[in-house]
Amino acid sequence: MTGEWHHPTSAILSSLNDSTASSDHQREREREGRVPTSQAMAASAARKRSSSKPSPQPQIFEETPKPSDPISSSNEKFSLPPPKLGLVSLISLLSFLPFFYLLFFHYDIDPELRKSILINAAMSFGGFVAAVRLIPVASRYVLKRNLFGYDINKKGTPQGAVKVPESLGIVIGIVYLVVAITFQYFNFTSDSNWLVEYNAALVSICFMILLGFIDDVLDVPWRIKLLLPSFAALPLLMAYAGHTTIIIPKPLIQYVGVSVLDLGWIYKLYMFLLAIFCTNSINIHAGLNGLEVGQTVVIASAIMIHNVMQIGASTDPEHSQAHAFSIYLVQPLLATSLALLSYNWYPSSVFVGDTYTYFAGMAMAVVGILGHFSETLMLFFLPQVLNFLYSCPQLLKIIPCPRHRLPKFDPQTGLLTGTKDGTLVNLFLRLFGRCSENALCIRLLIFQALSCLFCFWLRYVLAGWYK
Repeated sequence: MTGEWHHPTSAILSSLNDSTASSDHQREREREGRVPTSQAMAASAARKRSSSKPSPQPQIFEETPKPSDPISSSNEKFSLPPPKLGLVSLISLLSFLPFFYLLFFHYDIDPELRKSILINAAMSFGGFVAAVRLIPVASRYVLKRNLFGYDINKKGTPQGAVKVPESLGIVIGIVYLVVAITFQYFNFTSDSNWLVEYNAALVSICFMILLGFIDDVLDVPWRIKLLLPSFAALPLLMAYAGHTTIIIPKPLIQYVGVSVLDLGWIYKLYMFLLAIFCTNSINIHAGLNGLEVGQTVVIASAIMIHNVMQIGASTDPEHSQAHAFSIYLVQPLLATSLALLSYNWYPSSVFVGDTYTYFAGMAMAVVGILGHFSETLMLFFLPQVLNFLYSCPQLLKIIPCPRHRLPKFDPQTGLLTGTKDGTLVNLFLRLFGRCSENALCIRLLIFQALSCLFCFWLRYVLAGWYK
């Protein structure tokens, strides 16, 4: 046999990049009659012998196209609407003005403690600026990875068909941790008594951010959602070295027999349950543009004011330091949440996801536990307590619980109608009538603010009599 016959597979094995060219060259030779006659005769005989059994076809490997860079994809022209900084500026004024008035003018606070609070406030403002700039960047990436959702309360309108970036709470959580960790350099020494608990608090918050993001990606069932905060609370419980005593209310001292009662492990169990409740209560009381972040902003503002009032009225350095510790953790939460609110307020251009609700709930539980004002914290959470109690029949599967317990939206009028689902959102619609999503969110946030004011009033009325 004269000449040399090259099988296409040999060309492929020699070079992947030349495989297509080699096979094309072989076919061109056959078409032009340049293949030797002996080879053609041998090939014909081989085809006759294997007519009943088709010969295997050589595999031709094609180079898999590389995925395009997230930024140079079809989302290249994607851009978020500008943040609603005017609204955020007004809310910031209402939040920080009473706080700074009490800090500088109303109370005589130790200058060193005041300096630390101001450093923390300045770093928190830096976190606000960083979060505002990072949210649009992160939105492009989560869209590329198909982490988006549709606004159910706008279904049937053009806005209801827009892909809204989801899980932007991960940005807020990361910025918060960076600010809180960096602040240690300016305030704590290596032998500080508060450093261990401070780091334990940050570990619990970080753990909760991770679990929240996992929930956003994997869509964890409700029965598992309720358990996630229990894992995140473990670092805080293990590192907690504070007291486990409670002050008995004065009217009950004659029945208990003591004014201060040491609960021991029962107090830690209470801390454990408080962390689970606060985390899940923010996640359950949701479903409207701006509601999750808005309630966090209101509660965080109340926590800051309560802490500075306790510092100003206290003569115990350890008591003052505990409330300052709470301020160090809640100021970055408030600042970064305001940045997220500027994009999440109606009409929302990003969704916060379970990452944010878990993170915010755990952060406020931590400051309440380590600041030793868990009773006051529960009063700040009064709407969340009512919503949880109202939701229990559905959460416990006593009555059917749909996936989304949201009101019905009428695309013709743009109004929401309450359903029979056990949420405060639906209850407000049934009690006060149909309204727009924005108006409903404002009503719920006003109720949240009134609950916080009721807490301050109740503490003022009961002061000296209750405890």
